[in-house]
Amino acid sequence: MNPIPYSRQEISDADIAAVVDILRSPFLTQGPAVEGFEAEFAALHKGKHAVAVCNATAALHLACLALDVGPGDMVWTSPISFVASANCALYCGADVGFVDIDPVTRNMSVEALAERLAAAERDGGLPKVVIPVDFSGLPCDLEAIRSLADRYGFKIVSDSSHAVGATYRGYPIGRHADISVFSFHPVKIVTTGEGGLCLTDDATLADRIRLLRSHGVTRDAAQMQGSSEGGWYYEQVDLGFNYRMTDIQAALGSSQLTGLEEKFRRRDCAARRYDDKLAGLPLKLPVRLNDRQSAHHLYIVEVVEGTSRSDVFAALRIDGILVNVHYIPIHLQPYYRMLGFAAGDFPASEAYYAGAITLPLFPSLNPSEQDYVVERLSRAIGA
Repeated sequence: MNPIPYSRQEISDADIAAVVDILRSPFLTQGPAVEGFEAEFAALHKGKHAVAVCNATAALHLACLALDVGPGDMVWTSPISFVASANCALYCGADVGFVDIDPVTRNMSVEALAERLAAAERDGGLPKVVIPVDFSGLPCDLEAIRSLADRYGFKIVSDSSHAVGATYRGYPIGRHADISVFSFHPVKIVTTGEGGLCLTDDATLADRIRLLRSHGVTRDAAQMQGSSEGGWYYEQVDLGFNYRMTDIQAALGSSQLTGLEEKFRRRDCAARRYDDKLAGLPLKLPVRLNDRQSAHHLYIVEVVEGTSRSDVFAALRIDGILVNVHYIPIHLQPYYRMLGFAAGDFPASEAYYAGAITLPLFPSLNPSEQDYVVERLSRAIGA
């Protein structure tokens, strides 16, 4: 059997044709395909404004900038995420804090957040922005976090990089956050090669993100400080970046969106099959909740105490199953240790990390491959 990766992009003939059409068009970048992709994505998630950018890290950075995060501000996020969820605040000169996870959902714990907010209010150190992470595709409890945001006055940037197409309380994700960020990296549910997007219902925030993604330069007379000198005229009115998405990427993204429902169905089917076949083994499986539907970007199990995750990981790799671990807690990274964080700061996140293994899950994973993963995993844990 060929090696089985933990994830794999799917590129169809239609995807290829869409990209070729752009390559033969007048616009490889800054053309109409990006606006088309943005409109389609916003409609799918029932949001008002979508702004596509070159990657999700850029989207997180711009989201923080649009909310005026800067020196002296505090941003909180989850320790269990990729480092970009925290780095985006540092890019703005702000300080970063973390809120421990719920061991069941592996998302930011609402209880821990509430406790920390109460303490921060007493100490005069409330966050300006909180970045909860829809880890592995399972939406956070954003209604509860929104209630806390309204009480304590912080903004919400939902890192939904894992969760394209997921739903929360019967509604597409994005409804309760000020800005939701999505990723289109090749291993994600929808890919544009690299790419990211900010989704918001706030037109002012959307306009600011659009400005900042393209150097802070505008040709819009309403945003200019002076009068136009002619059709060539533009002004830089802010310090922005070159974070644009190309039309090539956008065309691929639009094509990928057309098959999202089927990809979602196949991911869910594979995840349910794992649920059934791994039931009864000494493993902690992903939770399913009645009020939300995971996008199943990742399928992560946790080995129980007394089982060596390293030994299980190595055995599966030897068997050609290219498992992975998502993620090393951000606060344990050397850079963040230099900022003062240490082992023991966030016990639930560290306990999760000690046992976590990401199993293969992608739409084209076939039953025989999945059965092989289950059989070899069972052997590796001694079941």
